[in-house]
Amino acid sequence: MARKDDAASAANAGRLKQIALTYKMTRRADSKIGLVLAAVGLVTFGVLLGIGFLIGHPVYLGILGVLLAFLATAIVFGRRAERAAFGQMEGQPGAAAAVLDNVGRGWTTTPAVAMNRSQDVVHRAVGKAGIVLIGEGNPNRLKGLLAAEKKKMSRIVVDVPVHDFIVGDGEGQVPLKKLRTTMLKLPRVLAGPQVTQTNDRLKAMGDLMSNMPLPKGPMPKGMRMPKGGPKMR
Repeated sequence: MARKDDAASAANAGRLKQIALTYKMTRRADSKIGLVLAAVGLVTFGVLLGIGFLIGHPVYLGILGVLLAFLATAIVFGRRAERAAFGQMEGQPGAAAAVLDNVGRGWTTTPAVAMNRSQDVVHRAVGKAGIVLIGEGNPNRLKGLLAAEKKKMSRIVVDVPVHDFIVGDGEGQVPLKKLRTTMLKLPRVLAGPQVTQTNDRLKAMGDLMSNMPLPKGPMPKGMRMPKGGPKMR
């Protein structure tokens, strides 16, 4: 029992530390976050308490007001923290890959499956909606990069829908903050075994890093072997 209590206490302390860290990070981009959260909590509690006095049950509605005020504050805090995080990531290389890592269960993501010399990059996600290709960089160059990736996949994966998006704020593009929502709204057309089969075929095709040729001769000083690279037999 003592060990369980210690583990629970450590977990709670970790959560509180994470919340505090998230608040500090959010406050850097949203200086009014403290005032907003206080206003949401007080207004929610005040409304419920006022209703309680009107109907003659201030204690019950007061307790309910505290609970709802905490819930409303948590929801607002989560949304503003997410908005602040997207604001800090937007325009940074690999921002879309970071969003894909948190898109949710049921999705398998592979960053940088294609890239050109200008560092325009294509990421891939596979789920019950099919295959999703996400491009980051110059829209004009990405069109060719996405088309080439689709053509390469078409040789291996058949009858699987392929969606492609370019991250950005221009016409026909998907803003970074809406990328996750846009993917989750896609119709689910594949069953679990089909998703697994699609992933296996794409892995057999390889990605940019696994297909990157290694230089012949001795390895340059200071260069490390990439993870997942060929093993000695």
